[in-house]
Amino acid sequence: MVGVVFDIGSVPFNEDGWGPPETPSSLLSNHPTNVPFAPFNRSDKLGRIADWTRNNYNNQSRNINNPRNQQDSAFDFSLDESSAGGFSIDDDSSFRLVDGKPPPRPKFGPKWRFQQQRQLPQRRDEEVEAKKREQEKERARRDRLYNMNRSGANQPRREAAVFKSSVDIQPEWTMLDQIPFSTFSKLSFTVPEPEDLLICGGLEYYDKSYDRINPKNEKRLERFKNRNFFKVTTTDDPIIRRLANEDKATVFATDSILSTLMCAPRSVYSWDIVVQRVGNKLFLDKRDGSQLDLLSVNETSQEPLPEAKEDINSAYSLSVEAAYINQNFSQQVLVRDGNKVTFEEPNPFASEGEEVASAAYRYRRWKLDNDMYLVARCEVQSSTEVKGEQSFMTLNALNEFDPKYSGVDWRKKLETQRGAVLATELKNNANKLAKWTAQALLASADVMKLGYVSRVHPRDHFNHVILAVVGYKPREFAMQINLNTANMWGIVKSIVDLCMKLNEGKYVLVKDPSKPQVRIYEVPADAFENDYVEEPLPEDEQVQPPTEEEANAAEAAGAATDAEEKEVVAEL
Repeated sequence: MVGVVFDIGSVPFNEDGWGPPETPSSLLSNHPTNVPFAPFNRSDKLGRIADWTRNNYNNQSRNINNPRNQQDSAFDFSLDESSAGGFSIDDDSSFRLVDGKPPPRPKFGPKWRFQQQRQLPQRRDEEVEAKKREQEKERARRDRLYNMNRSGANQPRREAAVFKSSVDIQPEWTMLDQIPFSTFSKLSFTVPEPEDLLICGGLEYYDKSYDRINPKNEKRLERFKNRNFFKVTTTDDPIIRRLANEDKATVFATDSILSTLMCAPRSVYSWDIVVQRVGNKLFLDKRDGSQLDLLSVNETSQEPLPEAKEDINSAYSLSVEAAYINQNFSQQVLVRDGNKVTFEEPNPFASEGEEVASAAYRYRRWKLDNDMYLVARCEVQSSTEVKGEQSFMTLNALNEFDPKYSGVDWRKKLETQRGAVLATELKNNANKLAKWTAQALLASADVMKLGYVSRVHPRDHFNHVILAVVGYKPREFAMQINLNTANMWGIVKSIVDLCMKLNEGKYVLVKDPSKPQVRIYEVPADAFENDYVEEPLPEDEQVQPPTEEEANAAEAAGAATDAEEKEVVAEL
């Protein structure tokens, strides 16, 4: 076998220094042209002398005037004329070499820090200017929203349904004064403890089993068609007439009228109170068919309600439904076994043999001034025994008509987030809850019970279920909802003082439908008796409980809907 001979050629000797001689020597036949030679110094390592891995793009950031860059350019194989896309040697100046090594960190404070600090004030000024611009934009946005809220631009659908006067202002009426609500917030008056002049009626005991009701153990709301409920105004009350003849007080009213005045700053809907000045006495009345007999729903909510009066979710329909629910709830949660707590006199509005709702009327007197007393009829609905003593109780019901409007589903949140449900109701029904609390305080009730009543189905306004019943102490609940007792009496005292300065006659106090203020009008003596009476709706147009067939059909429809929902969930 013949061995392969490797001819290394002749190695020239450089007598003048290191490296190959300046005169080129004879090359081998297979020797490539323009093979770079790495210049080196004696201090360089051996690995750098024959380092063929370096290329031109590793040292682009270094200064081209650096002498080491000229040495590194020897490793740029793109200068080889034998390569396929070779470039001219003159193009070497267009290349920049970059050193991939990180720059060394100085041991002491670098100079670049001080150089950048000189630019910091300019950057800080720019940031301050940017923050000022953002604050101006935010301020402009808040002003725009505030103006929209004041003008009602964000509630276009509620304007026709809500901002409507509760009574038609007649051209012969004379406006005497208007009082903005802003003046009510600064009023304060302290009254001594009231005295009971008389207690009439009878009370049934509260059924404590309703305290254990929850959404999983709901109870159907019953209907009490045979029990009569009375909403008698001040001057039609025989007891108040008798007390007025006995000169027991100067001012006479009912708890519903007083609570409307006390909570006037929280009201949004229009309301009216008839003021009659007779001799040295003052009577605060309500009209027949007044809005005070109904319960507002979502009065202080920002979510608009449907305008159509015949819609089951309109403001009027919901008010009728809420009053209907409140009456039935106040009778269902009682122990109906015939045992009643009786008082000095029976129900003054019931005839003999008539079945009446459980209610007691406390005629109480407060001292407003040295020679001025106020008598009001206050109502409680139930009684209970606490440590062997009788305690009075008020019963009211909050109603849920559609979770889409409130954003909180009672069936899901009542057990786990009851506080959130109550907070939502305080936001949407601030005036109604404040009036209930004021009535409980006027009657000196020991407990006020709030029931959570919801529709069986959002589109069924006839059938309802009780989801929960919660009890509160009126004074503690008043503090929770920021209801100041001194301010409430301050409002009543200011209205009474204003009305006592009027001449004898009939007046009406109307809450402005679109502004937070009340106006006092002088009206004829026969007003609200003939032409001014608002006739109630015909019986066929009123909200009536469904017949048994309709109730069964509604239950069947609800069961079918539940079955379909379960099937859909099962499929998912």
